[in-house]
Amino acid sequence: MTLPKSALFSPGAAPAEREVRGRLELGIGVRGGRSVASQQFHEGALRVLRPHYLDESGQVCYVMVNPGGAYLGADVFVIEVEVHAGAELLLTTQSATKVYRTPGSFAEQRMNIKLGEGSRLELMPDQLIAYREASYRQNSRISLHPTSSLVIAEVVTPGWSPDGASFKYEEVRLRNEIHVQTGDHEDLLALDNLLIRPPLGNVTGMGFMEGFSHLGSLVVVDPRVDQGLADELHGLVREFDAYSGVSLTTTIAGTTGLVLRSLSNSTEELNTLLGACTGVLRDRWYGQAPLNLRKY
Repeated sequence: MTLPKSALFSPGAAPAEREVRGRLELGIGVRGGRSVASQQFHEGALRVLRPHYLDESGQVCYVMVNPGGAYLGADVFVIEVEVHAGAELLLTTQSATKVYRTPGSFAEQRMNIKLGEGSRLELMPDQLIAYREASYRQNSRISLHPTSSLVIAEVVTPGWSPDGASFKYEEVRLRNEIHVQTGDHEDLLALDNLLIRPPLGNVTGMGFMEGFSHLGSLVVVDPRVDQGLADELHGLVREFDAYSGVSLTTTIAGTTGLVLRSLSNSTEELNTLLGACTGVLRDRWYGQAPLNLRKY
């Protein structure tokens, strides 16, 4: 069902000088024992493909598509997702997010996510590729019920440069602001702000991504997150050709956040690493197989 956007969300308008090139709004509910779209709207250079189900769990999978193929300077893309009580959504992308040269102003993606009681969201986009002279900001505001579950896995990689050098992009900023609903208000659980500015550092030495070119990030918020899980994932990632660390947030209303960062020189290595970590969660918490989105 497609509804006018006024019936779904009311996101703040972009500043006049920055054009919203694509908008996607998606609401997920439960019907007949399966998760389905209860609200859906798109305009401009964002849309979703037909939903599909990877197994018998009832979790719905949607694939986001940018027909334009890339983000350019001053582009703004707005994504609004609400997963209602008891619903389960796997949200991914059809291909890598490519950010080309952004002269004059950065490209930006704004995402607003709300998770209801007992709901679940796995956000698994393909890698973000920042090319020469690209500047990109990704701002996500996430509101969770204490009983909901969130998993976000992302990889950032530098794009090809004509002179063969790495780290030719200007800036990549990934900002996740995560709140937990407690009664009639929300408490801030974590402010995860990742900023990479290659021109300001020695890109080949210690202290700037430790000499690595690719970064993987895993964010998990769930009542079942604890120190034991953090230790287990930390042990698991040691098997990979990557430099990794794991940290926990505080606990609010019984739910806790976990953040894992991994540095490597290979997109494939980081995708495999993150897949192994999310595979542990899928199997233990839901009895599901590890994700292999390319086979569907």
